[in-house]
Amino acid sequence: MTRSVSQKMGIKENSKAHFVNSDKEALENINLPLLEISSNLDKEFDYIHLFIKKQSELIDYLPKLKPHLRPNGMLWVSWPKGGKLGTDLNIKLVIKLGYDFGLVESTCLSINDIWSGLKFTHPKKGKVYNNSYGKLSDERTTTR
Repeated sequence: MTRSVSQKMGIKENSKAHFVNSDKEALENINLPLLEISSNLDKEFDYIHLFIKKQSELIDYLPKLKPHLRPNGMLWVSWPKGGKLGTDLNIKLVIKLGYDFGLVESTCLSINDIWSGLKFTHPKKGKVYNNSYGKLSDERTTTR
């Protein structure tokens, strides 16, 4: 049995969710379960999904979104693959920036022909993260 993109992403039904710059076609490809979606960034979320095309956008959004990510929540960052849509992003840069802001990556997948997605979470206390593209700095690893 083939799993949907949302199942591969680990999105649970009735999760509290927030989307930034969502791409309609990509969301259709994800095949989202029933979610409690908020357009306001005013609480903590189980699932946040950020769609971006530029490095500057990622640098701008990560510090705004991280405080609203539940301790066991997931922040998915999606960017156009292979330089499509004029992006200046690639997986190495997305990982590095996530680590720069104190988040760690776990899963990468293809949402559709345009969008890639990378899952970030808060680092687990006491766990050592070795990634050749990013390094956690001590002051940013505090989950709260």
